[in-house]
Amino acid sequence: MSDKSLAVDAWESLFRAQVSVFRQLNAEFPSSELSFNEYDVLFNLSRQPERALRIRDLNRHLLLTQPSVSRLVDRLVQRGLVTKESDPGDGRGTIVRITENGYSLFRRVAVIHAESIRTRVGGVLDADELRQLTTLTEKLRLGGE
Repeated sequence: MSDKSLAVDAWESLFRAQVSVFRQLNAEFPSSELSFNEYDVLFNLSRQPERALRIRDLNRHLLLTQPSVSRLVDRLVQRGLVTKESDPGDGRGTIVRITENGYSLFRRVAVIHAESIRTRVGGVLDADELRQLTTLTEKLRLGGE
């Protein structure tokens, strides 16, 4: 098998596995409280120092276009889950910060979502395989940087 064929087969396998697992997780996601995209915003903010990011940096973590992220953040502001403030270091920038209400909601949903992930991913792969998967996917993610 050629290197190109092997790479294409590996990509197809990775892509199809991701789609399959994502569909399962999405079906179990407690969407009555948050959409998957809203959760992703809160997840990324919760992992940052001071639970805040410039909106342009938040864009880099999400799979949405910049205008979609801006609209999503505006909806989260209206719900009191995040705030938007001017960047004190650069008045042109906007900082998005998760509120206590937003963090509390994120944590409630994260517990349910983490259990689904444990079942769908951790229930199929053992600890060594999970570590290997993490190593391989990080290598792929960072390979283009």
